Amino acid sequence: MPRTQQENERIRSKAKEKIQLAAMELFIKQGYHATSIDNVAKHAGISKGLLYNYFKGKEDLLATMVETRMGELIQVMEEAVAIETPVNQIRHIIEEAINNVCEHPEVYRFYLHLQTQPESDQILSNYSRMLIEESARQFNLQCEMFEKMGVKEPRKRSLYFSSTLQGIMLMISTYPENFPIDELKAEMIQEFCK
Repeated sequence: MPRTQQENERIRSKAKEKIQLAAMELFIKQGYHATSIDNVAKHAGISKGLLYNYFKGKEDLLATMVETRMGELIQVMEEAVAIETPVNQIRHIIEEAINNVCEHPEVYRFYLHLQTQPESDQILSNYSRMLIEESARQFNLQCEMFEKMGVKEPRKRSLYFSSTLQGIMLMISTYPENFPIDELKAEMIQEFCK
């Protein structure tokens, strides 16, 4: 019996996910420029030809990965904005960000690394800039949340919040063993959700 269109789409989606995960692992381990499409295909356990059915090349693969990441960030912020009170919006950001990095610390490390590429790297700096611009847009939404909470200096409070959250996320992604995740999440909520 032939597969349905939904089944084909599910298989296609799983294959693309597998390829992106393999690429991320290799980009982290070897670097973007040192990783070939052949390396990615082998690491994903597929043929190079099949990989080219999904992606035009290595940069297309990276572009898709960055678009996926930006979509995840946008989704968390859209969910937060849809919540009625700014206190609960900030709580949602804390919980989702920390939960996400706990589940996928390598993803956080990869995109943090990508954001810190030298501007002279013409390929990677384009994607770095895209991520930084999206983060800036989200930061402005976050500032609005703190403003609605009535804090004295919403921009400064938002900077402190982002710095604290990013620091915790970096620590979790770097030193996940015995990290007091629940305690720090609770402290952040207590500190910023008043």
